[in-house]
Amino acid sequence: MKLSILIPTYNYNARALVEALHALMLREDIDGEIIVGDDASTCEAEWFEEVERLEHVKVMHESTNQGRAAIRNHLGVAAQGSRLWFIDADAEVPEEFSLMDGLATADLSPVVCGGLYHPDVNPNPKGTLRYKYERAADEKRSAHERKKHPHRRLSTFNLLVHRDLFLRHRFNEKCDKYGYEDALFGVELARHHVVVSHIDNPLIHIGIDDNEEFLKKTEMAMRSLYKISNIMPREGNGIVGIARRLRKWHLDGLVKWGFKLVRRPLRANLLSSHPLLPFFQFYKLGYYLSL
Repeated sequence: MKLSILIPTYNYNARALVEALHALMLREDIDGEIIVGDDASTCEAEWFEEVERLEHVKVMHESTNQGRAAIRNHLGVAAQGSRLWFIDADAEVPEEFSLMDGLATADLSPVVCGGLYHPDVNPNPKGTLRYKYERAADEKRSAHERKKHPHRRLSTFNLLVHRDLFLRHRFNEKCDKYGYEDALFGVELARHHVVVSHIDNPLIHIGIDDNEEFLKKTEMAMRSLYKISNIMPREGNGIVGIARRLRKWHLDGLVKWGFKLVRRPLRANLLSSHPLLPFFQFYKLGYYLSL
């Protein structure tokens, strides 16, 4: 077996994604399997039984919630393929997406990032903050842009890895909450001089959170980043780099004071239907410095 498509999920119905990938495997005549990793979902999930009726599709259930890094590690160990393709559950398969293109690049490179983009119309009217943030980020998500910093721009949303490499370099399970397991994986690969290739073979991200949920996830991500900041490289994550410079110049206290002063009106704007991205960037920095 050559390919294992691995889809971690938690309280998210990925039936359409699994069915689309299964159909694509058959159409492109790919020898492989699809494994869905249910990280102890708490909601009803009848779709698990439905996708398991498909050939070469199975669901792996965790008894307790493991976190984003651990569930991916468990999927990688359980996989039978020599190539592991990690795909997030809230992805959609566009017509131009090709498993064959990714595998062809993987024959030459141990790690391949295919990229992602967002639909032209916001799929969640209550998710204006995340949609606006992600659409702005899409401008720098082409393979050309990602190749400028290949390890720093690694994303687990659409990631193809040689299984033997993965078994040597797994996701860091210090990231047991939301955020930055992909950043640490990139750091690990850079430290061991593993080549990371970027191609334009993107999936569509359709999981746009409501504003309040996204802000909660952002705060959780900042706490995760603070937890691992000592092992992030100096030239790595932007928030960490800015925070280090502010501390060096003894300006971090001023920023924390300013954040405390305007936090409430900042939140009001970010939870509105017209959030401003500069406010969001300052919110992340201020929250991080306040930890």
